[in-house]
Amino acid sequence: MSQLPEISVIVPVFNEEQNLNTLYQRLSASLKACTNAYEILLVDDGSIDRSLHYIKQLSNRDASVKYISFSRNFGHQKAVLAGLNACRGNYAVIIDADLQDPPEIIPELYTKIKTGYRVVVAKRNKRSGETWIKKITAKLFYRLFDNMIDFKIPLDTGDFRIMDRKIINEINDMNNRNIFIRGQIAWLGYDTGFVSYDRDKRHQGNTKYSLSKMIQLALDGIISFSAKPLVLITRLGFFMFFISICIVIYALAVHFIWQKTITGWTSIIIVVSIFSSIQLLSLGIIGEYLARIKNQVQQQAHYVVQESNIIHSRLESHDLQSSKPTKNQY
Repeated sequence: MSQLPEISVIVPVFNEEQNLNTLYQRLSASLKACTNAYEILLVDDGSIDRSLHYIKQLSNRDASVKYISFSRNFGHQKAVLAGLNACRGNYAVIIDADLQDPPEIIPELYTKIKTGYRVVVAKRNKRSGETWIKKITAKLFYRLFDNMIDFKIPLDTGDFRIMDRKIINEINDMNNRNIFIRGQIAWLGYDTGFVSYDRDKRHQGNTKYSLSKMIQLALDGIISFSAKPLVLITRLGFFMFFISICIVIYALAVHFIWQKTITGWTSIIIVVSIFSSIQLLSLGIIGEYLARIKNQVQQQAHYVVQESNIIHSRLESHDLQSSKPTKNQY
C-alpha cells in the first residue's frame, strides 16, 4: 500500500468548471508548503456542466487528485460526508470549490492543529461579495442555533476547517440521516482552535446555495440537534390556552355583568387567524421531526457513487473500481 497522506483536502463540487484549474493550482501550492504527502479529493455532486471532465483531467495529470462522482445531486453536506468516508489522511481539510475560502490559509490551519487541537476552524472577519440578506440571515441562524442547542457551535464560520483522524473517524461512525457536518463536529465537544481570515468574493460563476437550500440546512441543523422547538410550541400552546380562557371570562363578564354583547367581525377573524397560524406552525414543526424519524428508520443511503478512481480498504468493500463506473450506496 502506498504511503498514507498527511493531509486530505475534501472539495465538494457542483457545476464549478470555471474554478477547478485555479483551485487545483492554489491548493497544490498551499499543500506543498505543509507536506509532500497529500491528496486532493474532489467530490462531484451530480454536476450538469463539464466539472467531472475537468476533474478527470486533473486526476490523470496528478496522482494526488482523487475523485468521487455521484449519480445525481445529493447536496453539499452529503458530498462532504463522502469525502470524509473516503479520505486517508491524518488530517482532513474541508473547503469549497468557489475559492471564497482562500486555500492559502491551509498552512496556517495545519500549523495551528499541530499545537494540540483536534479541530481548527477558519473564522470569517468579513464576507466579500455576498448580499446583505445572506449576511444577516447567516448571523441570525448561528445565533438562533446556538440558543437552541445544548453545546457551543463556533459563530460566523462555515465548513472551512481542518480536523484530525480522531474527528474524521467519529463523524464516519455517526448514524445521522440528516447531515450537518459543522454541527456534528461541535457536538463532539473537543477543543477547537481558530484562524481568522477575510472571505473573498466568488472567483467565477454563481452561488449554488439558494435561499431554499440555506433554509433546509438550517432546519437540518436545528431539528437534528435540538428538541427545543417542540418545547417552545408546547409552551406556546399553554400560553394561548391561557389567553383563550381570559377571552372567554371577559366575554361572559361583559354579557352577564354589564349586559352587553361583544360584536365585531374583525376581532373574530383576527383571533381565528392567530390561532390557525399557530396550529399550522406547530403541525409543521412536528411534521419536520416526524420526517426525520422516517428517514432514520428507513436507513436510506446518504448518496450513490457512480464513478471513482479511489481504491483502498475503506472503499474496496463497496467494490469501487477505477476502470469502470459503478453505482454503490453508502
